[in-house]
Amino acid sequence: MREKKWYESLFEDYGEKYDNEVFTQGTLGECDFIEFELNADKSLKILDVGCGTGRHTIELSKRGYCVTGIDLSETQLSRARGKAERENLKINFVQLDARNLPFDKEFDAAMMLCEGGFPLMETDEMNFEILKRVTKSLRDDGKFIFTTLNGLFPLYHSVEEFCASTTEGGNATYRSNTFDLMTFRDHNITEFEDDMGNKKILNCDERYYVPSEISWLLKSLGYRKVEIFGAKLGEFSRNHQLTTEDFEMLVIAVK
Repeated sequence: MREKKWYESLFEDYGEKYDNEVFTQGTLGECDFIEFELNADKSLKILDVGCGTGRHTIELSKRGYCVTGIDLSETQLSRARGKAERENLKINFVQLDARNLPFDKEFDAAMMLCEGGFPLMETDEMNFEILKRVTKSLRDDGKFIFTTLNGLFPLYHSVEEFCASTTEGGNATYRSNTFDLMTFRDHNITEFEDDMGNKKILNCDERYYVPSEISWLLKSLGYRKVEIFGAKLGEFSRNHQLTTEDFEMLVIAVK
């Protein structure tokens, strides 16, 4: 039996606690932005990659959109299904690996928010595979909206200090951060308590990207327009120019 990857262990039995994390509290504003970008066209089919507990999927479904949520974690999906059921929503939540999506030009738009798979993979090739598979899932002229870690941030700031400043009691904590300038990967020790009350300690490894890398990767996949902005929790906007102060960047690409 193979050993679980850190991102598999992280989201195991971690649905309820995940929904209480600081970084999950911007759902309404983020969905407002998605609606704006899609011109509030409720005829569009949307794919939510790395949907987690379904917070964006459910909110957009409540607003009348047709959204399919996929995630690697059955625990996260189970919570998502329970939340949808309580809202009397019929949503297709599917357990899938984002590196191996089966869709072919089935969706008008895709979103991948709050590091929904990308950029958590062990290699750049695996991360790129996620972008490839999402692109294959989109119809021509489809729009891909996602957030990812801003590689400019760790050049000017301590990731560990930033995480400590945005964490509240009961949330996951991050320590011993080591940012590798050759690979733009941050290695850290994440400690948290799962929904069953078990304390977990994981060695995590996340890839940060600079804007020019993201543009090049997406253009190599055939996107005709790529725009990148600063991603502010719950306040996504085209008015937020990306700076070294932004921990995440917001990417909007048109196929």
